Amino acid sequence: MTNDSLARAYLTKAEKRLLILDVLHDAEAYSDVVREAQELVELATKGMLHAIGIDPPKWHDVGSLLVEYRDKFPPEVSSEADRIAHISRRLRKERELAFYGDVDFIPTESYTKEDSHRAMEEAAKVVALARLVVSPR
Repeated sequence: MTNDSLARAYLTKAEKRLLILDVLHDAEAYSDVVREAQELVELATKGMLHAIGIDPPKWHDVGSLLVEYRDKFPPEVSSEADRIAHISRRLRKERELAFYGDVDFIPTESYTKEDSHRAMEEAAKVVALARLVVSPR
């Protein structure tokens, strides 16, 4: 498997997960939207890195690498590298809480419609930018 085909696979997975966010949001599963948004942002950003020949590490937030290698991306993506990194970092911090919660943090009660909407918008933005980097088949 080449970096290009792996990049396309990651983007495809991210795009398919993006489709389910509306369903989860409409079902008021706001914590699930946040968790899935994190997963798809992770896939999209790792796909972007594969597309430029960088093998991403096996951790959840690779946004700092997008900033580090911004000069390898098209200008419209390079100019958004800091924003992508911020989105990735923010959602990474929410990853475990959105899924597991804690004794004093019940995810199904703690996340709001606004949290869900923000995660959806940010995820859509990252996927749109990833499409500019990952070459189609």
